[in-house]
Amino acid sequence: MHVQPKQNPLSRSDFFADQRSERPPVEGAVARGQLHEDTYFYTGRIGANPGDFMPFPVTKEVLERGRERFNIFCAPCHSRLGDGNGFIPSRGFSQRPPSYHIPRLQKAPLGYFFDVITHGFGIMPDYASQIPPQDRWNIVAYLRALQLSQSATKAEIPAGQPFPSQPPNFRPPGSGATLPVIDSAPSQSETVTEERK
Repeated sequence: MHVQPKQNPLSRSDFFADQRSERPPVEGAVARGQLHEDTYFYTGRIGANPGDFMPFPVTKEVLERGRERFNIFCAPCHSRLGDGNGFIPSRGFSQRPPSYHIPRLQKAPLGYFFDVITHGFGIMPDYASQIPPQDRWNIVAYLRALQLSQSATKAEIPAGQPFPSQPPNFRPPGSGATLPVIDSAPSQSETVTEERK
């Protein structure tokens, strides 16, 4: 049982007419996890043009995941504000990335950003192998929110929302190797305000 007749991968076989032991996949077969029926989700395009809608509802969780992925993959060049003044261009990058807040990119459809993340643009490499499609869309949703945040007017702020927003309170730092944690307890200024009411 230990030694059995077998064909090694890509070895010659006299059994088949083409003499290949590896058989081609059945026509129309799709590898597991590779059935991309929703072409818009995987391409960001409708036909040849980029679409301008999200393929799923945008929730707080989507935006938080998008911010996290944006800060990891995009912010080194584009900066956390999206103004193109990231760390890498400041170190002698040959061309500074454009700001997301210029009119051309504020008007760009969402599918355009998805396509650029997928295939790259100019000297920007593609991130298709590093960022799965779901996270690319999360980044696109966050990117649009980032654009809106930098160009919002006071009239667009909902009633009752303080302007400017209060900065978050953080818990005391731990070992220094951990990320800061936002404290959910009200700040002293909020407590004083509540007491005055």
